[in-house]
Amino acid sequence: MKFFSSLILAMVVLSAFAQRGANPADVAYVKEHYTKHEYQIPMRDGKKLFTSVYVPKDGSKKYPFMMDRTCYSVAPYGAEAYKPSLGPNPDFMKDGYIFVYQDVRGRWMSEGIYEEMTPELEVHKTNKDVDEGTDTYDTIDWLLKNVENNNGKVGVWGISYPGFYTTTALLSRHPALVAASPQAPIADLWRDDAWHNGAFFLAANFGFYPGFTNRQDDKPTQRRGARFDPNPGSEDGYDFFLKMGSMRNTNVKYFKDTIRLWNEMMDHPDYDQHWKDRNVLPHLHDIKTATLVTGGWYDAEDLYGAINTYKVLAAKNPNTPMYFAMGPWVHGGWARGAGDHLGDVDFGGETAPYYREKIEFAFFSHYLKGTPLDLPKVSTFQTGVNQWKTYNVWPPAGAKEKNLYFLPGGKLSFTAPVATKESFNEFVSDPNKPVPYYAKKTMDMERDYMTADQRFAAAMPEVLTYQTDVLTRDVTLAGNIWANLKVSTTGTDADWVVKVIDVYPDTASNNKFTAKDVKMAGYQQMVRSESMRGKYRTGFDKPSAFVLGKVSPVNFELQDVLHTFKKGHRIMVQVQSTWFPLIDRNTQQFQDIMKAKDTDFKKATHRVYTSKINPSFLKVRVL
Repeated sequence: MKFFSSLILAMVVLSAFAQRGANPADVAYVKEHYTKHEYQIPMRDGKKLFTSVYVPKDGSKKYPFMMDRTCYSVAPYGAEAYKPSLGPNPDFMKDGYIFVYQDVRGRWMSEGIYEEMTPELEVHKTNKDVDEGTDTYDTIDWLLKNVENNNGKVGVWGISYPGFYTTTALLSRHPALVAASPQAPIADLWRDDAWHNGAFFLAANFGFYPGFTNRQDDKPTQRRGARFDPNPGSEDGYDFFLKMGSMRNTNVKYFKDTIRLWNEMMDHPDYDQHWKDRNVLPHLHDIKTATLVTGGWYDAEDLYGAINTYKVLAAKNPNTPMYFAMGPWVHGGWARGAGDHLGDVDFGGETAPYYREKIEFAFFSHYLKGTPLDLPKVSTFQTGVNQWKTYNVWPPAGAKEKNLYFLPGGKLSFTAPVATKESFNEFVSDPNKPVPYYAKKTMDMERDYMTADQRFAAAMPEVLTYQTDVLTRDVTLAGNIWANLKVSTTGTDADWVVKVIDVYPDTASNNKFTAKDVKMAGYQQMVRSESMRGKYRTGFDKPSAFVLGKVSPVNFELQDVLHTFKKGHRIMVQVQSTWFPLIDRNTQQFQDIMKAKDTDFKKATHRVYTSKINPSFLKVRVL
């Protein structure tokens, strides 16, 4: 079954096979041109980190280092067992670098105890004060002194969790670290992968942690995590998770309290100190390393991480070269494949090869080898019209804030409501009959849900729909979107899901990627979406109950876009309260949902207000 397939691919696990596949020519090239060495590199506290180093056999010149620190294994192990390809893409391998792969502390063959998103320290008073920054510093220092024919320069890259380790490499502030590229980096685990404004991303995480937890002690191992198949023979995740019941049953029925990292999430549903310590963004100051942050507009895991890592780095380090690249990609999609479509949506040609050659390779080659560089600060792909755009800053300076209002009758308009009479739309939310996030049966978080047709949801009474008239000119949104809802409920808690959708005209034609059972005429392409657990509306660390029938503001960010709604299309917004099993179910009672019982789930009636007194709207940036 596919339970792990797209997630493991998306998280770039285990080896280069997961990133690019094994090209026979690349395999032969690696063995012919590189010699592999394996080391246990000592850290300042005495722990040793397992490190594989691939050195060019041509010793006539000096080479820079390219390093990838990972929690997903540097396999294959053994001096005679070679990776099938080296570096971020084959251009690096053929140009000549010293490639370094390291198992981070507490993972696979490295010593120590693993901490998920190791808290970074601002001050290191003794050799026992270690974090990923110090581990990177000690590794670089050792490599410079012990690997021959290096030119004294180091570059670091990584996707997803290795993207986080690339971000923390910046915190080493080692003078030899001259270039880094955090790609789809986790920045804040509570906000990136696990929790989205307090709503738990169930389908993405439930299957991940059993396989990820191949080791929970300080004993190095090459043993892989066991495959976890909770629903053998079935792809119906909606039915499976509904029958599983409340979140506490993940342990009662399956994990049996054996997975420490899972229990940490279950024990910390609020944005408490546990998660605040794991937010790397506050530490991104005084950085001297040129940095290229990369992400995908359709990254279902770490969209927040890429966008906010760049924004913080650019704001706090104005004198350091900071670059930003965003394309129409899923999690890590730029590292492999064509990037020419996602699901039914055609991007008008290959986008990933352009990034690999013109942005990624050019960036590292310049800073590590001194080649010329003509790279704009911001390179972003504009979906809808399928064009690359470049800017000096992000969001673009010309983007103006506007409000897109929900109006009575399911209308959506840039004109504010004028009627003084109270108006609203309401629906009954039954957590025992949640709205599915995807039209097809699946056990996994399908990567193309972020562009998938939403007509199935628009037809459901539990989904509110607002849309503009047919657009008479193109409308381009550039930058982040904020949902500003005025709501009430008969419960004491509720989730709010907002989806921004591009509605195609009835004359739209199918493209070569359109599935056989789909028509692009009238297609409702999701452009951006996000969830919010209502009890966190006044603060992620301060949950508060709704008061029966009282109108309350619920405001949350949907993240950035660069998308053109073309003339003849419509802009649609859908609002719902369940999104299953992408996010877990809210009991709709003010309580710790991770500890709730199966009997705690209750129906509630939710209202979204559309009046002048209580307006609901999206705050967008129009370019």
